[in-house]
Amino acid sequence: VQLQASGGGLVQAGGSLRLSCAASGRTFSSYVMGWFRQAPGKEREFVAVITWNGGIYSDSVKGRFTISRDNAKNTVYLQMNALKPEDTAVYYCAAGRRVVVVSTEYDYWGQGTLVTVSS
Repeated sequence: VQLQASGGGLVQAGGSLRLSCAASGRTFSSYVMGWFRQAPGKEREFVAVITWNGGIYSDSVKGRFTISRDNAKNTVYLQMNALKPEDTAVYYCAAGRRVVVVSTEYDYWGQGTLVTVSS
């Protein structure tokens, strides 16, 4: 599976962005899809993962971010609202076989897309 993330950019605090992650291959629907982020000088951290029953979110984004997927388009999305300067990071999509929040459990990664939130 190859993943291509897009949609990052510069936005003011309180604004919104929608990230997309397009996947190649015909087995997309069988993968668990997640989003992670890595801020400068920090370790990669879990943001959200989508399950059959909806999304699981980190406490820092819960209520502001929404993860979704369109299996017909082989794409997973991350709608980010009420953005804060502390959301500034490179955002990565990932594909794996288990619903987990640990980055090492994911098998495939996109290249990352930079989100910058100005105050």
